[in-house]
Amino acid sequence: MIRKSLLLRLGLLGSLLALVPQPVAAQKSPNPKRAGRAEAANTPNPNDARNSRIENPPPVTTEEFDRYAIYESTAPRPAAAAPTPTTLPLPLNAGDRIAFIGNTLFENAQDYGFFEGMVQQQNPDRKLVFRYLAWSADEIGLQPRPDNFADTEQHLAHEKADIIFAAFGFNESFAGEAGLAKFRTSLNDYLAGLKTKAFNGKSSPRIVLVSPIANENVRGVPAADLNNERLRTYVAVMEEVAREQQVGFVNVFKETAAAMSEPGDLTSNGIHLNEEGERRFSEILFRGAFGIEPPQVSGSLRDAIVDKNRQFFRRFRPLNTFYYTGGRNKDYGYLDFLPAMRNFDLLVVNRDQRIWGLAQGKAVPAVVNDSSVPELPRTIQSRGANEWMTADDERKAFRVDPRFEVNLFAGEEQFPDIANPIQMRWDSRGRLWVSCSLTYPHVYPGQEPRDKIVILEDTDGDGRADKSTVFADRLHIPLSFELGDGGVYVSEQPRLSFLQDTDGDDRADVHRTVLSGFGTEDSHHALHDFTWTPDGDLIFRESIFHHSQVETPYGPVRQQNSGWFRFEPRTQRLISFGSYPSTNPWGVTFDDWGQHVASHPVYAAAFHSLDPPYPQQHPAPTGLQAYSGVCGHEFVDFATFPNELQGHFIKVRYKPTNRVEILKWKEGPFGFDEEYVGDLLFSTNLSFIPVDLQFGPRGDLYVCDWYNPIKGHMQYSLRDDRRDRHSGRIWRITPKGKPLQEPPKIAGQSIEHLLALLKRPEYRVRFWAKRELREHDPVRVAAALDEWVRKLDPADPRYHHHQMEAVWTYRTVQATRPALLRELLRCDDHHARAAATQQLRYWHPQFDDVADLIRASANDPNGIVRMEAAIATSYIGTKPTFDAMLDVLKHPREGAMGYAITSALGSHTLRALWEGNSSYDVARILAQAARARVIREPKPTAAEAAFDRKPGLKQVSISCVPERMLFTVTDFAVMPGQPVKLTVRNADATDHNLVIVKPDALAEVGMAANEMAKDPRNAASDFIPPQKRELILHATPLIGPTRPSQIHVLRFTAPEEPGVYPYVCTFPGHWVVMNGVMVVAADAEKAAGLLAASQPKVVREWAMLDFADAFNEPPRHDDATLARGMTAFVKARCNQCHVVAGHGVNLGPDLVESVKTLKGPELLRQILEPSSRIHEKFQTWQFSTSEGRIVTGVIVKETPEAIEVATNLLTPNSLTTILKRDVDEKQISKISSMPTGLVNVLSRAEILDLHAYLSAGGYHPPAHLKHHHD
Repeated sequence: MIRKSLLLRLGLLGSLLALVPQPVAAQKSPNPKRAGRAEAANTPNPNDARNSRIENPPPVTTEEFDRYAIYESTAPRPAAAAPTPTTLPLPLNAGDRIAFIGNTLFENAQDYGFFEGMVQQQNPDRKLVFRYLAWSADEIGLQPRPDNFADTEQHLAHEKADIIFAAFGFNESFAGEAGLAKFRTSLNDYLAGLKTKAFNGKSSPRIVLVSPIANENVRGVPAADLNNERLRTYVAVMEEVAREQQVGFVNVFKETAAAMSEPGDLTSNGIHLNEEGERRFSEILFRGAFGIEPPQVSGSLRDAIVDKNRQFFRRFRPLNTFYYTGGRNKDYGYLDFLPAMRNFDLLVVNRDQRIWGLAQGKAVPAVVNDSSVPELPRTIQSRGANEWMTADDERKAFRVDPRFEVNLFAGEEQFPDIANPIQMRWDSRGRLWVSCSLTYPHVYPGQEPRDKIVILEDTDGDGRADKSTVFADRLHIPLSFELGDGGVYVSEQPRLSFLQDTDGDDRADVHRTVLSGFGTEDSHHALHDFTWTPDGDLIFRESIFHHSQVETPYGPVRQQNSGWFRFEPRTQRLISFGSYPSTNPWGVTFDDWGQHVASHPVYAAAFHSLDPPYPQQHPAPTGLQAYSGVCGHEFVDFATFPNELQGHFIKVRYKPTNRVEILKWKEGPFGFDEEYVGDLLFSTNLSFIPVDLQFGPRGDLYVCDWYNPIKGHMQYSLRDDRRDRHSGRIWRITPKGKPLQEPPKIAGQSIEHLLALLKRPEYRVRFWAKRELREHDPVRVAAALDEWVRKLDPADPRYHHHQMEAVWTYRTVQATRPALLRELLRCDDHHARAAATQQLRYWHPQFDDVADLIRASANDPNGIVRMEAAIATSYIGTKPTFDAMLDVLKHPREGAMGYAITSALGSHTLRALWEGNSSYDVARILAQAARARVIREPKPTAAEAAFDRKPGLKQVSISCVPERMLFTVTDFAVMPGQPVKLTVRNADATDHNLVIVKPDALAEVGMAANEMAKDPRNAASDFIPPQKRELILHATPLIGPTRPSQIHVLRFTAPEEPGVYPYVCTFPGHWVVMNGVMVVAADAEKAAGLLAASQPKVVREWAMLDFADAFNEPPRHDDATLARGMTAFVKARCNQCHVVAGHGVNLGPDLVESVKTLKGPELLRQILEPSSRIHEKFQTWQFSTSEGRIVTGVIVKETPEAIEVATNLLTPNSLTTILKRDVDEKQISKISSMPTGLVNVLSRAEILDLHAYLSAGGYHPPAHLKHHHD
C-alpha cells in the first residue's frame, strides 16, 4: 500500500530506458551532487551516486517545443464573437471540430467510442475531429486543475472547437432544492460566456447542453431512490436555461430512466454507465442531437476511436503534471514533456486519419503508421547513478541483525516478470502477489502500459519461489493493490480499478473502473497504501500536489494536496478525511486495537476527522511524528520472532538511507508514538530500495526491493535512461533458532473455521480470515458470528479484544449489534472503549442516545477514547452530539489528541454547526490551537545540523501537559555515549524548564531552586541553582507564555556511566511532581532493570506505636521541612489521588480540607491506617453481578443504566463499567480504597516530614512568584 510512491522516488521513474530512443552515458562532472546518504557508520561505496561524476553533452537550447506547452499562464484565450443560436437537429460541416466538456458522463464516453463512432459513421466524408476535455466531477463553477494547468476555455481554444457538447447538472444537483437558484444563475452565466467566444478563431461555437442521465438502483446502491427526484428538478432548470440562451438541449434523463426500468443493469454503480449503458445512452444522445436513428458501428471503428482518445488523454491529462505545468517544470519539464506533447499530437492526428478511413469503408493497415513521429531528444543527467549489483553481491552488502538471516525469495534472473516490483500481498492460498511497473513514471509516446501483477509460489516450502504466474498485464502504474471481493482492487491513476479471474486460470479476464478522478500531478504520489481496515473498508491515500474529484452516488468527493480516502465497495460510498499537505507518505497498517499507523503522520488514527469544507485542509501536524521516505509497516506478533520484539513493529526506509528498521510502539496519555530501536537490515549499496514489507503465513518477513541505480523522482530526469527496468528482488527474513509455524488454512474454509482464526494473536492471520469471510454469504456470517460471540469466555484475557473483532466483522458484512457495542463502550479496557467509540462513526443510527454515548466517551479518563469521541462526532454531525463532544475541552488535550480535536472542530460537518454561532467559542479555541502549533523548532546552526546528522542520533520530544504540571514523557532510554537531541515544548499557561541532573540529585537540586524563590531578584531567572551546577548535566531556560520562547532544543552526548538520571522542572514547587528519568543503559533489557531498581523500596511496615513520641513537640513548618515533605508526598505516590497546593490528581479527598478536622496523631493514623476513617465520598463499594463477578472500588460516575467504578485509585484511568441490570447485590466495604502501606517506602523522618507538609497545607511559592503559578 505504501510502495506506490516509492516507486517514483526510488528510481522507478527512470526505468525509461526502453522508452527513450537515445541513451545518455554516465561520465564525470566537476560538481558532483549527493543523491543519497549512506549510514555514516558504514564505509561509503565508491561506486554510488554521491561518489560518481557525470558529463553531459550540450543541452538543447532552441525554443522549438514551446508551442506544445498549454499553461494557464501563457496559453491563448479565445477572442470575443457574436453568439450563434444552436438549433437541433444539429448541422455538421466538413472538418468540424467537436469538443466534449463537463463531468464523468463524457469523460467515460471516450473509453467506449459509441457516440463518436455513430457520428463518424453517419458522416464518413466530413473528416470530423472529436476531442474530450471532460473531467470527473466537474461542475460549472468548480473545476479544480493541477497547478498552472490551462482552464477549459484555453483548451477549447487550443483544440479550435466549432461544436461543444456540455454535460453538467449531476454534481450540482447534490445541493438540493436550496441550490437550484444558484445553479440557474451559474448555468445562465456560463452559457452566455461560452457562446460568445471564438474558440476556432473565427466564430462562436454551436453548443449542445446535455442533461444528466437517470440513476438506477443496483445491488447495495439505491441511486435512483436517492437521486432521481432531485435530478428531475435540475434537468427542468437546464431545459429552461438552454431555451433562454438559445443553445441546443438534449434531455437524456427521461429515456435513460425508461431504459433503466428494464431488466439488466446499465450502470456499474447506479450513476456511471457500463458498456451496454454507454451504447443505449449514445443512441439516445444521437437521436436527440441529430433527429435520426443512429447507424451501426463496427468494432474496428470503435477500437480506433478508443485508441485515439487514449493517446489524446495522455496529452491532455498527462501524469506528473506538476513537472509539466507546475512548480517543477523548470527543472525537467521542458525536455521531459514538451517533445512528448508534440509526439502525442502526431499520434492523435495519425489516428484521426485511420478513423476517417474506417468510416469511409477503406482498407487500413493492421497497425497505425506512426513513422512520422520523431524520436525524443536526449535529457540531462543531473548526477551520477548508484552501483548495480547482482542479487548475490547485493546480499553481501547487507548488514543484518545477528538474530536474523536473509535469503533471496525471488529475483529477476529467475523471474523476469517481477522487474520493478512495488507492492506485495499474500492471498488465502499462501501465494505472494507482486505488482510491478515498467511504465513508471508515465507512458511516453509510442509506448503502452506494460505493468503486471505477478503471483509467486513456493511449492516445496524451501523459502524460495519456484513458480511465477502473470495474473494481469497491460496495467497502468499499479502503485498499490489489495485482494478482496473475489478479485483485486488496483491503483491505475487517475482510476481505481477492479480485476477479476472468473474462470479459475489465474489470469484476470475482468478489468473495470470502480472510481475515477484521482489526481495525477505526481505519479508516485498517486493512489497508494491500499489495505482493508479492521472493519472492512478499503482505505487508501494520495500525496502532495494532487487535486482529486470523484463522482459517487452520494455526491462528489474532492480533496487536494494529500489525504486519505475510505471506500465501502458494497455501498460504493467514498469519504475523504485527514487532508493536510504531506510529502511522500507511504506505509500503512493497524495495531492490535485498530489504531491506524502510517508514516506521515505516524499516528494516523488521530487524523481521521472528516475534511474541512473544500478546498481547505486540516493544519499541518506540527510537533507530531511524521516522516517521508518510509514504507511497509508490520507489527511483530508472530511467535517466530524474538520475544523481546513482540509488540514492536518493523518498517522499511529508502531515504535518506536504505534499511529495515525496528521500532517500539509507545502509548502515551494522548496517543501513540514510535521509537527507533535499531536496524534489522542495512545495505551499503544504495541501489537497494525497499518499498514494501509483509509477514508471510509462516511468520517469515518479506521485503520488496525496487532495486535501481536511480534513486529519486525530482532528482533525476523522468526520462533518465539509466533507470533500470529489468531488476527486482524479494528478500526473505527469518529469525535464527526459532522454527517457522504452519501456515493457517484459509482458502475454502468454513465460516466457523475462519471465525476461530479471529482469536489468533497475529494481526495478519485475522486480516486474511476477515478478507476471506467477505467471500461468504453475509447473512450466514452474521448468524455464525452471533453464536461465536455467545460462546466467548469472559475470563479470557483477550475477551474484549475478541468482542471487538466481532464488531469489526459485523461491520464487514454490513450487520450491526448495538448491545455488543454498548457493552464495549462501558468495559474496563480503554483500548476496547476507544475502538468501540470509533465505531459510533458508522453505527450511530442504531442508538437513540448517541449523544449520551459521545458525552461519556468525551469525558473518559483515557485520552485516546476522548480523541475517538471527537473524531466520531465529525462523522455524526448533529448538534446534540456536537454539544456532547465539546466536553473534551474540559480535559487536557496535548499532542495527537489535541490535533484530532482541532481537526474535528474544523471538519465540514461540525464547522457548519458553530461557524457564525456566537453561543460557541470554537473560533477562539481553534485560534489558540493554531498558536500552539506555531511552536516551531528554531532553524539549527551549521554545527547543530551537523550534530543532528550523527549516526545513531536519539531524538526525544517532550511537552508540558497544560494545567497538569506534568511532562508528556516520564522516561526514555539512551545508550552510553549516544548523541541525543531533546526537544522541549511548552504550550501551557505556566512557564517550565527541563533540567537533567545526576543520579539521586533530584531533591537536592529541586530544594535549591526553592531557596532561590526567597529572593525577589530571582523572579525573572530560569531557577537553575548556580551552586548546584556540578549536579546539573544539561538544562533549558524557562520557556512558556512569559518567556521569549516556548521551545528549546538540547543537544548532548549521553553519559558514559549507566544509571538513572532524573530530569525535572526546577520552577519552585514544580520539581516534586514535574519530573521524569533518562535511563542510560546498553540495551532495552538493562534499561528496564535500572528503571525497576530505581523504584522506592519498602523500609518497614510502619505502625502508630513507632511514632509514640512523635508529637511531644509541635511539627516544624520551615521551608526545608516542607520541601522534604513534598518529596515524600510524591515518593509515596500520594499525588496520584490527592491534591495539595496544586500538586497531584483530584481523585481522593482534598487534603487541605481534611487537615482541618484531622490534627496531629489523627492525621498520622489516617496516613498509616487508611480504613480507620473513610470519607463518605470515597467509600468503597462491593458489587456482585449476575455473571458471578465481584467488583470492588470507588463509584466514580453513576447513570440510570450503569455504574463506573475505579477498582484501584493508583490506576485512575482504568474504570470498570457495571450495568445496573447485572447487579445482584451492592454493599459498602469497610476497607478504604486507599491502599495500606503506601508510606512503607518512607523512613520515619520522611513520614514526619510528610505529616508536617500536609498539616501546613502544602508548599506555596512566595508572593512575588504567584503570578507564574496562576
